[in-house]
Amino acid sequence: MPAFSARLNALRTPLRRPALALAASLVALLGALATPAARAEDRPQLQLPRTELRAGMFRIDAQVAQTFNERQTGLMHRQEMPAHEGMLFVFEQPARQCFWMKNTLLPLTAAFVADDGTIVNLADMQPLSEASHCSAQPVRYVLEMNQGWFAQKNLKAGAKLTGRPFTSR
Repeated sequence: MPAFSARLNALRTPLRRPALALAASLVALLGALATPAARAEDRPQLQLPRTELRAGMFRIDAQVAQTFNERQTGLMHRQEMPAHEGMLFVFEQPARQCFWMKNTLLPLTAAFVADDGTIVNLADMQPLSEASHCSAQPVRYVLEMNQGWFAQKNLKAGAKLTGRPFTSR
């Protein structure tokens, strides 16, 4: 018992109290900082820049995902998306691009698009699937729209998209 009492008294000294208070404050601060970041990962990204694209006479309001983190999150956690909206994924250079639907709740179609706006191939993707859907050749752009949008507009591989990303190259 005497050894325990000595340790207890040492904790009560003025030098120990500020250290304990500082440690508790740091733990609380780190917890507060970590919580919003964890929650942000589970929310859809709705504030990305937008660009207007066209597929013939059809207008597309596309959010632009161009950083690694924006592309990685993509359309995850979205409950709905208006029919004329989509997301344009922009990569630094053409490569074989592959997409999956982990944490994505909407059925989507991915259009793999060449630098000149030509659709190389289309892939229908099912919600929450981890199956890979890849471009048939190296591309820099991928446009995701609600599944069925391209079919309803009779747009297939070879169709051309226009808009700022495709005219600036």
